Amino acid sequence: MPPASSSPSRLGRGDRLFLAVVIGLPLLALLALVWLPALASIALSFTTWDGIDLSGIHWTGTENYTQIFTNYPPFWPAVGHNVLWLLFTALLPTPFGVFLAYHLDQKIRFTRFYQTAIFLPMVLSLAVVGFVWEIIYDPDTGLLNSVLGAVGTDRHIDWLGNPDLNLWAVLIASAWRHTGYIMILYLAGLKSFDPALKEAAALDGANGRQTFFRVVLPALKPVNVIIIVVTVMESLRAFDIVYVLGGGTGSKPGMELLSLLITDNIIGESGHIGYGSALAVILLLVSLAAIGAFLVQTFRKEDA
Repeated sequence: MPPASSSPSRLGRGDRLFLAVVIGLPLLALLALVWLPALASIALSFTTWDGIDLSGIHWTGTENYTQIFTNYPPFWPAVGHNVLWLLFTALLPTPFGVFLAYHLDQKIRFTRFYQTAIFLPMVLSLAVVGFVWEIIYDPDTGLLNSVLGAVGTDRHIDWLGNPDLNLWAVLIASAWRHTGYIMILYLAGLKSFDPALKEAAALDGANGRQTFFRVVLPALKPVNVIIIVVTVMESLRAFDIVYVLGGGTGSKPGMELLSLLITDNIIGESGHIGYGSALAVILLLVSLAAIGAFLVQTFRKEDA
């Protein structure tokens, strides 16, 4: 009987073709749809271009960035609104989604129905979500004004037209969608949690609250990291629900966001591709800094 060869066997032609398809095609798609546009945006952020003729691209250096930071009125309100969006999402819908996941994991009656009902907003299209909340916020016949008794009176509230209220109104609509998303993510983590750890904590005299915060929460650290990253990214790139409820504009008073300013400059009537690209680069750097700082700190604690 011949001795077994210690060297690994070579891949056959079919295996190489399979690997090329499975690895190569996603890699090409990643390069074409993510990295190349990102690099192009960085390059275009140092130019002026109307987006029509390539010969119209002119190098301007850092002039776009200088104008954005010093002479672009919607920029700083948009930064403040993005920060407010992050704080609101992190402090209200995210913990509430975790709270719902914890209680729906207790095998209560009709738990499947509750999970479906709470997650349903994430399944609906943006057009439907926008239509639902426009009905709720309508100043003349809306559900919210009807509940408050402000329909058909001089006291009716224009929730989406008032600059002091419209961002908060959109935040509530966003929280409606975000809560179900966080709930499903955390439920998936709780399903993989070892119930023996809960039983051991109960034998040691821990109540339900102590078991969750001292046993369950630390054990689900990977899920916690994912939820925090998702929350930060969703807050920084908030766009869709604001665009629908704001009437498709990024400069509406009270509803300025960086993502909407990017859209207005790149595909809006102004056609300031270089300006919009500079805003996109700023948003990219802020996102990378926020996520990178959190992940570095998290992994350092884990190594220690």
